[in-house]
Amino acid sequence: MKLAVVGGGSTYTPELIDGFARLRDTLPIEELVLVDPAADRLDLVGGLARRIFAKQGHPGTITTTSDLDAGVEGADAVLLQLRVGGQAARDQDETWPLECGCVGQETTGAGGLAKALRTVPVVLDIAERVRRTNPDAWIIDFTNPVGIVTRALLQAGHKAVGLCNVAIGFQRKFAAMLDVSPAEVHLDHVGLNHLSWELGVRLGGPDGENVLPRLLAEHGASIAADLHLPREIVDRLGVVPSYYLRYFYAHDEVVRELGTKPSRAAEVAAMEKELLAMYGDPKLDEKPALLAKRGGAFYSEAAVDLASSLLGGGAATVQVVNTLNNGTLPFLPDDAVIETQARVDGSGAVPLAVPALDPLYAGLIAQVTAYEDLALKAALHGGRDRVFKALLAHPLVGQFEYAEGLTDRLIAHNREHLAWA
Repeated sequence: MKLAVVGGGSTYTPELIDGFARLRDTLPIEELVLVDPAADRLDLVGGLARRIFAKQGHPGTITTTSDLDAGVEGADAVLLQLRVGGQAARDQDETWPLECGCVGQETTGAGGLAKALRTVPVVLDIAERVRRTNPDAWIIDFTNPVGIVTRALLQAGHKAVGLCNVAIGFQRKFAAMLDVSPAEVHLDHVGLNHLSWELGVRLGGPDGENVLPRLLAEHGASIAADLHLPREIVDRLGVVPSYYLRYFYAHDEVVRELGTKPSRAAEVAAMEKELLAMYGDPKLDEKPALLAKRGGAFYSEAAVDLASSLLGGGAATVQVVNTLNNGTLPFLPDDAVIETQARVDGSGAVPLAVPALDPLYAGLIAQVTAYEDLALKAALHGGRDRVFKALLAHPLVGQFEYAEGLTDRLIAHNREHLAWA
């Protein structure tokens, strides 16, 4: 089995490598190729990756290359974890929206749109090159904004599934609270990428006992603190929202907070500098503790589970992924991409049935899906007016004056990445 990781020079990658090494019986990789145009980072990450494999006795080989076509040739699956423009572009995404009184964040709102506009054309080019060299390969997308990027891939006819670590993070957290193994915890997870809710937490499988009321009663304070939301809000909802919902439920508070501290991108850039220095140490043969602060917790486990199900040829498994709606949420178009529990096997991902959603959740899902449709059109076809309409549709913007100002700033800060600008 051959896997390729595009964006393999990311400081995230040792997390992924550690999971591949620990879970080699689940996903028996013979060859792993790390692909990245940044040769200096790739050398550092690749060296650590080989040492991790060697320490844990993994028999697979790890190679590195800046040649995309050579790297993906013959791959059974290609993982995408790239960041167009790097942390510098992310820093802008998190900064200039604040000038208009709107949340600055890299995956939602105006910053998320900027990232989508930069990213979708690049990802589609990569996917076309994968299809030319190996049309049977699966594409696993971890590149944000995952929902929009995965929708672009699927609309273009690629074999793609989107992946996020939010759900597996909740699964691990709830399993620890319940003192059970993660495999025993099933989430009634529904929504869009970075706009989702845990409507239930079931023991033993999709039809098991819903223990979410007990979790909220016994651990509500801890859960709310992790979400940075008041416990009374979580209790009133009776569900567990993704922590990204704070941008919607406490927008103005978040904007005030963001205006008083350095951007997350600035923090991550400093962390990455330190991590890369560590990766260059020939004695380091495990992922450093600092990596846990970088983000992406449990990404490796989620990636292994998904790749194993897509490539293993065995019985279907139930996982939370990003895939086509196809009637699962009847108020959305079939070609919308939702994030929900699905049965995954070699033929792809098929969402499980979802009960009728409360309008409190369905309304926001519908509005953000409409924004994502407009965002994808802007990413594919360009044009100031398309950018403006996408921003006007987004519930974190939604006002003519804000949308005008944000459109001008988005184009000014991203001109080098927008062929039409």
